[in-house]
Amino acid sequence: MDNSKEITRVLFENFQPQAIHLFYAIGYLAIAVFTYGVYVQIRKYRRGKPDGSWNELFHRFVDMVKTMATHRTLVRRDKSAGRAHGLIFLGFVLLFIGTSTITLEYDILEPLFGVKFWYGNFYLLFSLVLDLAGLGLIVGLIYMMYRRKWLHLPKLDYKRVDRQEGDPDFDRSQYRREDWAFLWSFILIGITGFILEATRLVWLNDRPEVWDYRMWSPVGALLAQIMQTFGMVSESAGAFRPYLWWFHGLLSLTFIACIPYTKIKHIFTAATSLMFKDPLAGRRLPKVPDDQKTAGYKTITDLTWKNLLHLDACTKCGRCQEACPANAVGAPLSPRDVILSLREFANHALSAKELPKEAELNIHGKDVGQVFMETLWSCRTCLACVEICPVAVEHVPIIVQMRRNLVEAGEMEPLLEKTLQTIHKTGNSFGESKRKRAAWAKELPFEIKDARKEPVDVLWFVGDYASFDPRNQKVTQSFAKLMHHAGVNFGLLFEAELNAGNDVRRVGEEGLYELLASSNIGTLQACDFASIVTTDPHSFNTIRNEYPDFGGKFEIEHYTTLVKRLIETGQVKLKKKLDYRVTFHDPCHLGRYNKGYDAPREVIKLLGCELVEMARNRDNSFCCGAGGGRIWIPDPVGIEKPSANRMKEAGQIEGLQVFVVSCPKDLTMFEDALKTSGFEGQFVVRELIELIDECIEYEVWEDTAVTA
Repeated sequence: MDNSKEITRVLFENFQPQAIHLFYAIGYLAIAVFTYGVYVQIRKYRRGKPDGSWNELFHRFVDMVKTMATHRTLVRRDKSAGRAHGLIFLGFVLLFIGTSTITLEYDILEPLFGVKFWYGNFYLLFSLVLDLAGLGLIVGLIYMMYRRKWLHLPKLDYKRVDRQEGDPDFDRSQYRREDWAFLWSFILIGITGFILEATRLVWLNDRPEVWDYRMWSPVGALLAQIMQTFGMVSESAGAFRPYLWWFHGLLSLTFIACIPYTKIKHIFTAATSLMFKDPLAGRRLPKVPDDQKTAGYKTITDLTWKNLLHLDACTKCGRCQEACPANAVGAPLSPRDVILSLREFANHALSAKELPKEAELNIHGKDVGQVFMETLWSCRTCLACVEICPVAVEHVPIIVQMRRNLVEAGEMEPLLEKTLQTIHKTGNSFGESKRKRAAWAKELPFEIKDARKEPVDVLWFVGDYASFDPRNQKVTQSFAKLMHHAGVNFGLLFEAELNAGNDVRRVGEEGLYELLASSNIGTLQACDFASIVTTDPHSFNTIRNEYPDFGGKFEIEHYTTLVKRLIETGQVKLKKKLDYRVTFHDPCHLGRYNKGYDAPREVIKLLGCELVEMARNRDNSFCCGAGGGRIWIPDPVGIEKPSANRMKEAGQIEGLQVFVVSCPKDLTMFEDALKTSGFEGQFVVRELIELIDECIEYEVWEDTAVTA
């Protein structure tokens, strides 16, 4: 391979100086338009509230690079789209690096220092890599076009579920136009780049340093051969080249100038969103700052700069909408629509030179760009949207912040308001006397220790439903027997235990949550114990992830982890094996919230059951519908409940005998749904504790068998 400096590409050959100067003038104009657009975007973000996400920047940057390089968030549940986007991304990055390399030599190093390197072996390898990168880019874009035009994916339909036809902001056809403009402009840049390369090869086919090395530009060489086959000669190629050169150049510069103003900006906002993501988003909600006059988000300027960045990062891919249980059953909620509404509002209000009046910044209501109260209360805060978002948009924290403002204004269902008042008065959602919290323990043939009065190894935080709901009390008693049988030194808080506050906080009642959390933390800190166990995933989440913000850091585990360990160490001896055909429902607060996928399944297998997974399982599990306080809010008449939707999914499993849950609220929701969805008698809903109970022979206690 010849290293001659003649093996290169002259950029402006046969161009008049005036044409070159004009091109640079247009280029600088494009950069100026781009720079101003970036300034406007940064000004918009600065109008949001501060956010403390600047810690561990290097670690965040490295993690972002890994995520973008592997496309791990994009290939999940949509491998074809993820791989196609990977081709587009890799092609864009390599072509950007290539263009920057040319600029580095041609405009900086050579004129200032006389340094040249874009020739010989380096140039040939450069040409090959960029040809392959451009080909990958075009292939990826063609698939994305095919996907949008012919696959008719519901998640790519921008039809709004929170608006009626005829509403001024119902129509979002502008997004479809923007998508297609983006795809066509991008693919035209790639295609014209290859045609321009081929034209240059035909034009200079009499130069050995060009034609003899044409295969280092394989796509261009193939097109050049085709052009020659159809009669193009050097003279006609030379005449055609300037027109194509200008078209390709102006299209590329226009593309650059439009980046801050169009969908193209997701190239940068998505990466930045990934870098500043909160690994505990939704699992740990933010406290209300002491200097904040009103709770939550009322105006667009109440959002933090990171929230505003997340709005711009959204690529409208629809994965959040596809995963949303509320959307699946026809509720007026699409997580994507919430984000897009707020983005439209922010672009209108915050991109202006002067901020509108405060009354015009209100994001709640029925006007254009505002979010409806019904939309916010439809959310189950299950985190399905946050978990699947490929660019780390944090929908649930934004929704909860907006709920906080609704709660402060008293804009909520009367039954929900009554429940919150009940919790404030009695410390539980059932309105029962605190003295009755451990009434279920009176039926046991042994006494449970009071952890407030004597040291214990394990403190059991029971939770409201496990304490007061008659059906769940049976499960609670079974777990107490199991712990006693295993010789675990455990105790309760009895009447000192209050509602943990997880769902109170996700409803948006931050003041009541802080009252509950502070009381529970004070009680726990006054006790002598090594760790906490709970049968309630909702309590598990807030004690584990949110109590530390209020000074209460405790070792806590869900009962499935503890039971698995007790069985494996022989402290719990299984006297028989079950031969049930079962499926398991992942509770949102154990699964998606805290990645507790394996322990329940391993216990099920230790019991001898045949586990058959539903289509939606683990991180893609479907919410029972109780989360986010929805268990206290009546569902609208005529809308399917998420629990009923889940029963239909389970009913498709041939020979299913037991639908297994490991959450008190799941047991309540799914037993009700079983009765109303037509599957009663086909299979039963059981708590995992009940199956374990069947496998243990107690000294005194009659075990109950599961019948299907």
